[in-house]
Amino acid sequence: MSTGLSADPALCKLADAVLIPPFPGPQAPRWLLAALDRGLAGVTVFGPNIADPEQVAGLTAELRSAGGAPLIAIDEEGGDVTRIAHLTGSPYPGNAALGAVDDVSLTADVYWALGTDLAALGFNVDLAPSVDVNTAADNPVIGTRSFGADTGLVSRHAAAAVTGLQAAGVAACAKHFPGHGSTRLDTHDTLVTVDASLDLLARRDLPPFTAAIKAGVRCVMPGHLRVPELTGDLPATLSAAALTGLLRGEWGFSGVIISDALEMRAVSGRYGVPEAAVRAAAAGTDLLCLGRDQNEDSYLAVRHALCVAVSTGRLPAARLQEAAARVADLRAWLAHADTATGRGAPASEGAQPGLRAARRAVRVSGAVRPLTHPVVIEMSARENIAVGGVPWGLGPWLPAAAIERVPASLAESGVPALVDAAVARAAGRPIVVVVRDAHRHPVARALVTCLLEARPDAVVVEMGLPVWRPPAGPHIATYGAAHTNAQAAAELLGLTAG
Repeated sequence: MSTGLSADPALCKLADAVLIPPFPGPQAPRWLLAALDRGLAGVTVFGPNIADPEQVAGLTAELRSAGGAPLIAIDEEGGDVTRIAHLTGSPYPGNAALGAVDDVSLTADVYWALGTDLAALGFNVDLAPSVDVNTAADNPVIGTRSFGADTGLVSRHAAAAVTGLQAAGVAACAKHFPGHGSTRLDTHDTLVTVDASLDLLARRDLPPFTAAIKAGVRCVMPGHLRVPELTGDLPATLSAAALTGLLRGEWGFSGVIISDALEMRAVSGRYGVPEAAVRAAAAGTDLLCLGRDQNEDSYLAVRHALCVAVSTGRLPAARLQEAAARVADLRAWLAHADTATGRGAPASEGAQPGLRAARRAVRVSGAVRPLTHPVVIEMSARENIAVGGVPWGLGPWLPAAAIERVPASLAESGVPALVDAAVARAAGRPIVVVVRDAHRHPVARALVTCLLEARPDAVVVEMGLPVWRPPAGPHIATYGAAHTNAQAAAELLGLTAG
């Protein structure tokens, strides 16, 4: 079955109007430029497309010139989830740090600055913020991406983030509706069930989304989350009850519903990407994001599947027309926002709102003093797909020889020997151990505990959520592992004059 250009051109154009596919590498391929010229809604840019600011600005300029102001979307949350700074770490702390400070003006400032950076690079849609209420401490995929575990706190910061980002002329996208924070599995890997009553959902998970909508959010992203009392056996992405019934019908949301990546195994594992796209569109999704690792063949297969579904009556053409109209409205709003840049300047004074926020987020217990020539042990954490392999830790402020990086694969039985060697090496010198979400990693907790038994003066730096901490000793919690979080910790340790 052909997935090329032989289908009905009008139907292909309608399908293109609801697609934002990815592409490989740092240059726009010819097929993508041709598709934009034919009316493709836009593209989604990921880390592999980004080499440096000059390159990405040139890339987005080429995309705009090909497509007549297309949507150029990026998944840029700041903090641990960064695409524009995936080679260095983000200059902006993530939501957990902002929630720890709990200053909505600061949150708006940080998101305004982030949006300004994105707009300067040519992006006009940010697949952020995450407004999930992180009530499961061992959540493997949300964690520091959430403003916190309190519904009221998350709601007020969701509104502030949306306001700040959109004041910079970039459309915000509140995610992951109806709430990913209570889960203990990752939808990149499997379909996740939120076992909550509608009453609990309404009290705990939904208020941040209504707050974002009241703040004028232009887009909402459903998660691949099954909520039996709302979605039955389907994920929210494919649930008309969640999207058309609740989000559109009861709440009256009139913006664009953008799918989470359809390559995620929560939906692709059961349906495949093309069929998942058809079902998502039928349920009420307006804009289909395919995911990072899809290519031209995937894009053509999805477009073909949409065309066939309309041709056979499975998917009403009116549904795609409605979606295309909402996408057109978004593009019109962005065109207006582009002429209004400069509005909404930061409310607080001073440069580098990201660093100011990271400094204010740090929490210290015990006596933390500037250190001279410390030995640093960094315990690696297993990566998840959302975060990826972004650099983190104290490396930028120390010579390489001062840091021992411990692999996440270390067995707990190997901890005593590693600690003995580190203590011997650090004789007469201060010692620092850096961990990330130690509450989720038994080996990290064993490492900290064993080290403190030998060196009670060792400083523990937690760069995830400080759910677990040792009973005594100096402790620094940064609420995130972005470059700017690490800088705030490095300053406290006397490793930088910043």
